[in-house]
Amino acid sequence: MDESDLLVDAFGRLPGAVRRAVNNLDAGALNHRPYPEGNSIAWLIWHLSRVEDHQIAEVAGQEQSWTADGWAKRVGLPLAVEDTGYGHTSEQVALVQVHSAELLLGYYDDVHSRTEAFVSGLSGEDLGRIVDRAWDPPVTLGVRLVSTLADCLEHVGQAAYVRGMVLAH
Repeated sequence: MDESDLLVDAFGRLPGAVRRAVNNLDAGALNHRPYPEGNSIAWLIWHLSRVEDHQIAEVAGQEQSWTADGWAKRVGLPLAVEDTGYGHTSEQVALVQVHSAELLLGYYDDVHSRTEAFVSGLSGEDLGRIVDRAWDPPVTLGVRLVSTLADCLEHVGQAAYVRGMVLAH
């Protein structure tokens, strides 16, 4: 197995987990916050999609799917188009409301296809490329990809947990 196969496999675990977190849930369940300051499934899936979209587009030198493919307009959130959810207050979390699971899945699927296309062509040499000099040590592409994947996996796990809470009621 080479580096790109490993990355395709690793990122390839997200779509199934995202689907399991949202499938067969209506808008009320997706937008439900399990406690007043908690994150909804909608917010968690939107945020992990935005994070992956932003991070991959940046290192791939592409425009984000959120804007390039019209998802910002389709989802229609009352947030700045560049907002990814990072550092959101409880009030901002409450603004992320969706009408359907299909909308969340459509955006995530689009993001995932772009991610898969990007990582499928990477080599070990590519992974050593510095992509962010604002840190000490500077961040390589490999580190950025692992960090992005870890963040997305954490959030999809949280969404699955919230799903269990929503269905228990």
